[in-house]
Amino acid sequence: MNQAAVRLRSVTRSYGKGSSAVTALDNVSLDIPRGTFTAVMGPSGSGKSTFLQCTAGLDRPTAGQVFLGETDLSGLSEKKLTLLRRDRIGFVFQAFNLLPSLTAAQNVALPLRLAGRRPGRSDVLDVLEKVGLRERAGHRPGELSGGQQQRVALARALVTRPEVLFGDEPTGALDTTTGREVLTLLREMVDRGQTVVMVTHDPVAASFADRVLFLTDGRVHGELLAPTAEQVAAHMTGLAALPC
Repeated sequence: MNQAAVRLRSVTRSYGKGSSAVTALDNVSLDIPRGTFTAVMGPSGSGKSTFLQCTAGLDRPTAGQVFLGETDLSGLSEKKLTLLRRDRIGFVFQAFNLLPSLTAAQNVALPLRLAGRRPGRSDVLDVLEKVGLRERAGHRPGELSGGQQQRVALARALVTRPEVLFGDEPTGALDTTTGREVLTLLREMVDRGQTVVMVTHDPVAASFADRVLFLTDGRVHGELLAPTAEQVAAHMTGLAALPC
């Protein structure tokens, strides 16, 4: 087995107090091996977003521990946690979040500039080439298609060489064909050693992953390995039929 890129140990996240408290994650323990593609699915309100936020260091669990490699995130100050997210984690969201006044290359270089590092042009062009957009380096977002903008966002997430890339519905705003192109790109990156964790509602998107984790009521309710879209859809239908 690959060494774990991320480990969760008895992670619980609750909001509110007393009788109005809501438990979004309930005692979740699991490992995400390095160099694998994990999809996270579940009904609305199942805890997917909270899982992503706690795992990526965007939110702190109420109880339990999250490890990135050997680093225990619960022991970090807010400043150190911010630096860890900047240097060791990449994010891709449904919204592309590109700055319209900057070129593709400038958008990709932005995380390095914000970290006080001078981005090498060759490094920026290399990561744009990985997503198939080296020739569009000088174009602004308004001159790119939605799929191209998401690939620029993907390049921006990868330029810091993150240990783990987290995606929150990264193909949610794309049409079917363009979405598959982005998913194929993610799959190729995993096959080259990148670790990807993606929240999605789409069984086809999940079928690109090595493993699908299913959440319901804040707990892991099964998983599929080497899934097909049909298997994922059937499992989701089963979750929807569970008693509340």
